[in-house]
Amino acid sequence: MSDSIVIIPTYNERENIVRMIQTVFGLEKEFHLLIVDDGSPDGTADLVREQQKKYPDRLFLYEREGKLGLGTAYIAGFKWGLQHQYEYIFEMDADFSHNPNDLIRLYDACANQGGDLAVGSRYVKGGKLENWPFDRIFLSYGASLYVRFITWMPVKDPTAGFICYKRKVLETIDLDKIRFVGYAFQIEMKFATYRLGFKIKEVPITFTDRLEGTSKMSKGIVKEAIWGVLQMRLRSFVSSYRAKAIA
Repeated sequence: MSDSIVIIPTYNERENIVRMIQTVFGLEKEFHLLIVDDGSPDGTADLVREQQKKYPDRLFLYEREGKLGLGTAYIAGFKWGLQHQYEYIFEMDADFSHNPNDLIRLYDACANQGGDLAVGSRYVKGGKLENWPFDRIFLSYGASLYVRFITWMPVKDPTAGFICYKRKVLETIDLDKIRFVGYAFQIEMKFATYRLGFKIKEVPITFTDRLEGTSKMSKGIVKEAIWGVLQMRLRSFVSSYRAKAIA
């Protein structure tokens, strides 16, 4: 039984998913995988089911009807991971923009270096971006500065989606209070972790633009991130993300 589960949300990722599964299972540390598929019309879930025949005790599939959003996919995955007693719960994209080899470095940051949450960061020393046009780099880096200015959160890459959580972090956060479903979800989860006093470590990674498939970025996602950060900061003055203790 592995102590680590990697959650990968998918929507139309048939070009990447089999190679991703095989790459993760080829790492020197044993990870389990939970694929959360939002009814991909391209048959992504069918490919996962085929791979489950090879990896019945390591590969799991959570199917949902319709495209319900990145944030709700991860929340569903977090709850599944907590229910199944994993100690380290990861987020990772299916498209190889995140290098699966870096899972081990994120794990080490939490398991051996004192982190409660480890962020695969593009914007700390040693972090890089590859195959990105200048306008996208400008937008991404500008967003990180904006988030840090509004939230005072000491995270240089607050929109990053390559993450390792210790179990205790996700048990402490009231996951039902997380409001956002797009990329603002990534910001809100880090903000909740920070507000609850957990230690966040950033691990430098090289982020590569996807080689196969289509980006899920949209104007609605950008708008949610801009206005959502302001709303999130204002709410933090009157409410807490802490889950209520069960007597």
